Amino acid sequence: MNPVLKNCFDIYLPPVNLYLQSLSFTDDLQKCLAPSLEKAMHYSVDAKGKRLRPLLTIMAYRLVADDWQRTLPVAAAYELVHTYSLIHDDLPAMDDDDWRRGEPTNHKVFGEALAILAGDALLTEAFRLLTEEVAAESAVIVKLVATLAQVAGCNGMVGGQVIDILSEGATADQNRDSLIELLETLHRRKTGAMITGALLAGADLAGADNKLRLRLEKFGQSIGLAFQVADDILDEVGDQANLGKDVGSDRELNKLTFVSLFGLEASRQKLCDLHREALLQIEPLGEKAAELKALADYIVARDR
Repeated sequence: MNPVLKNCFDIYLPPVNLYLQSLSFTDDLQKCLAPSLEKAMHYSVDAKGKRLRPLLTIMAYRLVADDWQRTLPVAAAYELVHTYSLIHDDLPAMDDDDWRRGEPTNHKVFGEALAILAGDALLTEAFRLLTEEVAAESAVIVKLVATLAQVAGCNGMVGGQVIDILSEGATADQNRDSLIELLETLHRRKTGAMITGALLAGADLAGADNKLRLRLEKFGQSIGLAFQVADDILDEVGDQANLGKDVGSDRELNKLTFVSLFGLEASRQKLCDLHREALLQIEPLGEKAAELKALADYIVARDR
């Protein structure tokens, strides 16, 4: 692993994980009457994950300020929304997956109804963190809430998921250009929006100027799409033990992916192109962007 990124993992991830583990999602009465909700929420939140979005929030903040511990509630909010999306994505009505992060999926352990409610609760808890736990002026908090709502909602992650579902098996009916546009729109929303939002959240909390914010937005859009291209490749050729989830599920569901549309080699080239585009955005930042560069390198070279 790149020593810069290893240093980030060693310094940033323990406090992020500790903060997430310390969260109490339900009051004492709810814990007494229905303890399974808290257990279902923490089951997925505490599972071993990449914590990519919290890392991006911290790294973006660090471009402007040093007291990065201020970002923990914001970083956690993005991780909670991401976790809720994974719980729902794994449900039988969606991708119907049995494994996530190397463990049985939430609905396999707690049942479908409680998994849905755990996801719902994580989504709403994320906004509570932003409004009650972030040390910032009201205008900044409003901006953080608005950005998360935008990237997580119908014009972001949820909208991308809808396109993903509706595009299953649609390849025979459309021409190649329209499929390329559909695929990129799908993933810029389903995956890329939250990645970009996590970066912007760190920048906004730190008080970044508009020029840096725009640069980070473009970096996030490129690296977010690169992340999904890498995911599509890993779903085709990855190792299930490393990935911690089912391999080949996209092909079985006849999903529209970069591999199904372009093939493996062209998808790998697309990944390289997006990686280069992302690095061009942060190159003018010099050594200050070393952490973001290391994370971008990791995203395109990862095996999980």
